[in-house]
Amino acid sequence: MKLLLSSAGIRNPSILDALLDLLGKPIAECSALCIPTATYGHPHAGPAEAWGFAAGEEPRCPMVELGWKSMGLLELTALPSIDEQRWVPLVRETDVLLVNGGDALYLGHWMRECGLADLLPSLDTVWVGLSGGSMVMSPRIGEYFVGWKPPSGGDGALGLVDFSIFPHLDHEEMPWNSMAKAEEWAAGMPGPAYAIDDETAIKVVDGAVEVVSEGHWKLFGG
Repeated sequence: MKLLLSSAGIRNPSILDALLDLLGKPIAECSALCIPTATYGHPHAGPAEAWGFAAGEEPRCPMVELGWKSMGLLELTALPSIDEQRWVPLVRETDVLLVNGGDALYLGHWMRECGLADLLPSLDTVWVGLSGGSMVMSPRIGEYFVGWKPPSGGDGALGLVDFSIFPHLDHEEMPWNSMAKAEEWAAGMPGPAYAIDDETAIKVVDGAVEVVSEGHWKLFGG
């Protein structure tokens, strides 16, 4: 599994180049599935935002609208009720999973419930996360980002990488996501933690981590 963990999608040429490097071929030759599930768990998002993502109508967070060869929608909350043969082979054959932001713990819960979390390590697919779709890969998201609460409680995510992510650093519409707040958040995290702005993404291949940025970011505890 190859990861491109962004704050706001494929925002600039550097992040696009990183994506193309992970794919190994042009976007127009790649199949994609979009996953809007995290959107439903966030208190300030819902069906309209999920539709905007899936329809490729989010120019500030480009993902679906990049010109893929094919596009499908994988709704994780539906998968536990259907046979795995209806979706697992499709996921295995797909070049890239485009994962919307929203609530990372809600997303992680449904990834476990449907079996996608267990499937991921065996895939050669590229995972492109946006905000919560990136944070879900971390060991913990921190209490600061807990909204929807899983049945088990806590702030634990999937732990497929060994660092945590603070997205939307210094965003003009999110003054609460300041560097000072990121430092406070990072002080409570048990391991390495990245604060990244919307012009930054983190590329992970076989455990090797590379920050791709045309903006600003900071690593805490590294």
